[in-house]
Amino acid sequence: MKTHLKRQQDIAEKINPDVIISNWKDWKWQIKHSVRDIATFEKLLNIEFEPEEKKALDSTLEKFPLSITPYYLSLIEVEDINNDPIFMQAFPSPKELIVSEDDMHDPLSEDKDSPVPGITHRYPDRVLFHVSNVCAMYCRHCTRKRKVGDVDHIPDRVVVQQGLDYIAGNPYVRDVLLSGGDPFMLPDAYLDWILTELRSIPHVEVIRIGTRTPVVLPYRITDELVNMLSKHHPLWVNTHFNHPREITSSSKEALKKLADAGIPLGNQTVLLSGVNDCYRIMKRLFHKLVANRVRPYYLYQCDLSEGLTHFRTSVGKGIEIMENLIGHTSGFAVPRYVIDAPGGGGKIPILPSYMISRSTHKVILRNYEGVITSYKEPKEYRPVYCDRDCEECKLQLKLDDAPEYRSVGIAELLSDSEETQSLIPGNTIRVERRSID
Repeated sequence: MKTHLKRQQDIAEKINPDVIISNWKDWKWQIKHSVRDIATFEKLLNIEFEPEEKKALDSTLEKFPLSITPYYLSLIEVEDINNDPIFMQAFPSPKELIVSEDDMHDPLSEDKDSPVPGITHRYPDRVLFHVSNVCAMYCRHCTRKRKVGDVDHIPDRVVVQQGLDYIAGNPYVRDVLLSGGDPFMLPDAYLDWILTELRSIPHVEVIRIGTRTPVVLPYRITDELVNMLSKHHPLWVNTHFNHPREITSSSKEALKKLADAGIPLGNQTVLLSGVNDCYRIMKRLFHKLVANRVRPYYLYQCDLSEGLTHFRTSVGKGIEIMENLIGHTSGFAVPRYVIDAPGGGGKIPILPSYMISRSTHKVILRNYEGVITSYKEPKEYRPVYCDRDCEECKLQLKLDDAPEYRSVGIAELLSDSEETQSLIPGNTIRVERRSID
């Protein structure tokens, strides 16, 4: 079996016999030589697909294009290529053309929840800001496959300014997540401009950036990029590692640069059939992440995007993984398992059931070992009645810059200040019958 370094050397020399190490570690060189067709893939890895298989792959690429950085390509172990987790995430499969009746073009309704171009506003106090549609690599499990390869969808300053104006005009927005594509694929100066404009908005407290470059293009994390980012604290960066094999010496160096610059790091992992649907793999991934100062943030159930059916697992598999994490490892090494609800409902946490029952003043709980115990609630506790008359409240509410806004959803039903008694879907037969009457 070839070492990773040997595979890198072989691939680099096939791309250019005169290549040197500084070329390989130049992120722009990596992008320039990204693998975008089957023939180049075969040549660089010294493999050959059967004619019928190649025909099926070409059909897949007509709908979902291919793009793999030489670096990420070098992580593939060809000896067992069809079961290789790197290969499965990067290389097309004819299964992507199987569109089930449950698949959706835009499963999270990002386009519907977009008040202006580039902005998805779903939660009261935060927005998703699409600032780039360029990726370092086309991940086969991408939830935005509808936009993959759309090279004409690169927001210019006019479009980005509309998003900035929207954020500036909504004082409840305190958290902005830059997404794409990949924001780190923007030129340093352009990203610096966006961050500077956001930082100038008084009510924007936190800026987050979602990126997969530490995974598929770690050389993008240059000293110049990190120095620029460090001017815009508080800034958070979320990475996207799905398998322990993705954490290499190069990715560790990229994470170190970001962490040393004082940037908190989180990670969002997608549960993928055949890639990481095993608690041993997940636990090892999360342990390696925290060892590199990255906190596991979310474990995503795979979305209902078109072409992802073969990647989706049962929710029960996710619960099984969580059962083998909670109590079995450090709490900060356990992500939150969520389903991003179809139709734009947002992220819904999914957990094993730990509360077995309850009575007036007691709850019955179980732990990860199966130990069943009880917790007594204080009989003398009197809940604070909240009518949202904060001026008369006896709690100390010296919460500078803590704006109030109307309660929404379940919080509205729980609120003493709201008269809403029920939340009723508008498209039920019963409600339609009432309107007819």
